Amino acid sequence: MCGIVGYLGQREAADVLLGGLARLEYRGYDSAGLATLGDGGLEMRRTVGRVKSLVDSVAAAPVSGSIGIAHTRWATHGRPSEENAHPHGDAGQRIALVHNGIIENHAAIRSFLEQQGIRFSSETDTESLAQLIGFFYSRNGDLLGSVRQALSDVQGTFGIVVLCADAPRTLIAARRGSPLLIGVGEDEYIVSSDASAIITHTSRVVYLEDNEIVTLDPTGMHVATIDAAPVEKTVHTLVMKLEEIELAGYEHHMLKEIFEQPETLRNAMRGRLNRQTGEITLGGLKAGEREIARARRALLFGCGTAWHAALVGEYLFEDLARLPTDVDYASELRYRNPIIEEGTLAIAVSQSGETADTLAALREVKTKGAAVLGVVNGVGSSIARETDAGVYLHVGPEIGVASTKAFTAQVAVLTMLALYLGRRRHLSAERTDLVLRELEQIPDKVERALELSQQTKLLAERLAEWDNWLYLGRGVNYPLALEGALKLKEISYIHAEGLPAAEMKHGPIAMIDPGMPVVVIAPRDHTYGKIVSNIEEVRSRDGRVIVIANECDRELERLADEVLYVPSTIPCLSPLVTCIPLQLLAYHTAVVRGRDVDKPRNLAKSVTVE
Repeated sequence: MCGIVGYLGQREAADVLLGGLARLEYRGYDSAGLATLGDGGLEMRRTVGRVKSLVDSVAAAPVSGSIGIAHTRWATHGRPSEENAHPHGDAGQRIALVHNGIIENHAAIRSFLEQQGIRFSSETDTESLAQLIGFFYSRNGDLLGSVRQALSDVQGTFGIVVLCADAPRTLIAARRGSPLLIGVGEDEYIVSSDASAIITHTSRVVYLEDNEIVTLDPTGMHVATIDAAPVEKTVHTLVMKLEEIELAGYEHHMLKEIFEQPETLRNAMRGRLNRQTGEITLGGLKAGEREIARARRALLFGCGTAWHAALVGEYLFEDLARLPTDVDYASELRYRNPIIEEGTLAIAVSQSGETADTLAALREVKTKGAAVLGVVNGVGSSIARETDAGVYLHVGPEIGVASTKAFTAQVAVLTMLALYLGRRRHLSAERTDLVLRELEQIPDKVERALELSQQTKLLAERLAEWDNWLYLGRGVNYPLALEGALKLKEISYIHAEGLPAAEMKHGPIAMIDPGMPVVVIAPRDHTYGKIVSNIEEVRSRDGRVIVIANECDRELERLADEVLYVPSTIPCLSPLVTCIPLQLLAYHTAVVRGRDVDKPRNLAKSVTVE
């Protein structure tokens, strides 16, 4: 979840490293640092806070050299401090290392090394790895061998880059469970945990797989397993474009990505729908077509917003495909002993394709015999590479930590997947045509829903002082209540709770104070009469009712303090439209509260630790 950048080339490394870290700020972090190797030897700068603080530190005390490593840290072991910031070094001050992941046996390593007389200067698990490499290196003088030996001893996950004062033109990088890729430029290499730090320099990349190690030096790129077996790698071309990660005049990436949704939904559906034939073409499923056709049960899993999309998918799969479906938190699924029957179709949902819990759950169900699909945005990501088949979202880079355009694309892709399955089971041509017709109109309806931005801004100005909110929904819009509450929590730090509306009576109704904001998702569907009764219950306790309703539904105006009207669509597709005012309301509330919308505290965009 932290950011790594390494550079080996002809330019001043500090410039490339600092620029790369700036591109990775969206991932979430609390400190930053770099190390370079030049005429002054191995030099290190570390600061607490934003990358700007590191830039100022380097400006005040410049570093030199055309090789270096850098990192943005999100605290796991040890508080945010300069001592705990990366890079970490060894006792001999010859080794510098940056690390993503968690070293699970760090305490045992630390205890062993302290018995050898080595003193530690931080509270981190990472320093134990840096010191272990240095310990082996001090005895054998073999840098690559020392890295291999240390990695064979550690337990846990890692993406690392190592720099050594005695090897002025060599970088060593390795991964296990934490992503790393190498950008291949003209006489230079850029190592990173994220393509956004590379795209400004080159579009040619090599992806490291688990338990691979790469040595970069003037003779080229040499990849092998940690056990020293040579590996042949393919150079891929990034599909990302530089303009996709720029603000383009918007105040925040989140706002830009909210307003990109009409186009990203068109991209997610382009070339995949054919109303004339009633066919849904998902090219990424060709490899698993046979297993998909035999599916007797679906198991969807993800984390955070992706889990909410999976919950919507449960309704879609059962409604359109008549396929028994379960949804699980990936973090819980892997630690249970899940029953994977013959014919289980497991679907991993993730924006980045690198979410550690989702990746671990994927591997667990795969070993138990499930056919595994991926619904991801990250092209070439770990989940995309480890699934049997899958569907890309095609929404472009999502920079804002709070997911918006990836969520709507996930729901759209799961809708298409439900139709794909349904047509192979029982779904009629007439019902398929109805859903396809409405799905084609969704981008235009989302465009109209975005016109609520000013209304939600004014509403946020009136409600932002409240510290407790409630979100209610029924049926397929219950997951939207969860998603709306999550968005508000993530970026405004307001406590919010999402509920199935009927469950309010079973305890949470006691929370409602006079004036407390209660957001109710109430499109016209078979639950409409019931949710109107829930609104009445809130009103009778003097809660402040904000309703998301279909256009022309004037009945709710007498019950609500505010109505946010969205275009009508068929019930199973309503989440694609009702989510828009929820995103806008969360965004504007966070802005009113003065929050850092794109970089909310304690959060990271890609959670690559468990």
